[in-house]
Amino acid sequence: MSHTNRPVRPSRRSLLTGAAVAAACGVLCHPTPANAAKMSQKAALYQDAPKGDQRCDTCTLFLPDSGCKIVDGTIRPEGWCKFYVAKHA
Repeated sequence: MSHTNRPVRPSRRSLLTGAAVAAACGVLCHPTPANAAKMSQKAALYQDAPKGDQRCDTCTLFLPDSGCKIVDGTIRPEGWCKFYVAKHA
């Protein structure tokens, strides 16, 4: 039996997933200077209520008392957005 030496090509899904993870890390892994532009609450899908047990005041991006490192405007401690990252205990 002969084997061809064809290179293994990554799936489109794995490439898109990798790109999404890299983009999220670019936003979440680097500190944001205080004067840097922040995204709108609409773009972050911010809501004033928690999503399950995910709340802004348990997120690494939350700034006491009502701020966020990456989302503009007043942020409620019990709010939530799509960039939620749980604080490690």
